[in-house]
Amino acid sequence: MQPEIRRATPDDAEAAAWCHLLCWREAYDGLVDGAVLAERTSDLDRRIERWSHALGEGWIRWVAIDPDPAAGVEDRVIGFAAAGPARDDDAPTPLELFAIYARKAWWSTGLGARLLEVAIGKEPASLWVLEGNQRARAFYRRHGFHEDGTRVDEPFFGVPEIRMVRR
Repeated sequence: MQPEIRRATPDDAEAAAWCHLLCWREAYDGLVDGAVLAERTSDLDRRIERWSHALGEGWIRWVAIDPDPAAGVEDRVIGFAAAGPARDDDAPTPLELFAIYARKAWWSTGLGARLLEVAIGKEPASLWVLEGNQRARAFYRRHGFHEDGTRVDEPFFGVPEIRMVRR
């Protein structure tokens, strides 16, 4: 059974916050110092507040809903994506993919490609990815993105990020 992908509503804030933190734990395990990752993914209330604020302000976020109707709140949202106007002063494209995540159990199922399609379609876009996240970089390359040589130190997790661009 395929997960439903739809625009998030304020009612999704708690489940989306759970997904956000759990995706970070799963995707960044081994890429981010364990103590830093644990600390940065421990504040569920703050993450719920951020999701509630964004959705209440009308920001567009796409969520993938677990097809299992018995899934609890922490497993109801199994992936999400967000895009919007590029934030970089030297933005190579007008559109930026801000985030795309899927729970580990859904990796290699096509869910990431579906989320990418609803978030940006085939439009030119840029994104930032942890430099060491080879799995994500390979995913983006399969969808036409290439490293543009721009690198920054990402302050939240304390690891380098690189920019990828699809023209």
